[in-house]
Amino acid sequence: MIVTQLNDLNDTERDIKSETWRSRRLVLGREGVGFSFHDTVIYAGTESSFWYANHIEAVYCVGGEGELINDETGDVHPISDGTLYLLDKHEKHTVKAKTDLRMACTFNPPVTGREIHDENGVYPLITE
Repeated sequence: MIVTQLNDLNDTERDIKSETWRSRRLVLGREGVGFSFHDTVIYAGTESSFWYANHIEAVYCVGGEGELINDETGDVHPISDGTLYLLDKHEKHTVKAKTDLRMACTFNPPVTGREIHDENGVYPLITE
């Protein structure tokens, strides 16, 4: 059994920060459970573009308001507490945060914590 306290991850290698978001990785590939699990905050007033070409991501909003734009179709979806989106077809997407958006995210295959978004917003596929 593994028990983790979110605040214990602050300013560790599991606390990944960018200009528009912060992601604390509660579960990584090294735990060997087949997925990773992250607590991510997308900062109010920002816009972030992503494309997980090598991963499936499920995102559940637990607080805040914003928009999800499917960059491939132009479809716009509101995001608020209780919204889930699943990137089951590796869709390129943009998140616009009206307020801080707090998201619970899971990735399959799991991320290792060493990934860095490339110029297209893609994480490379790195395995443990």
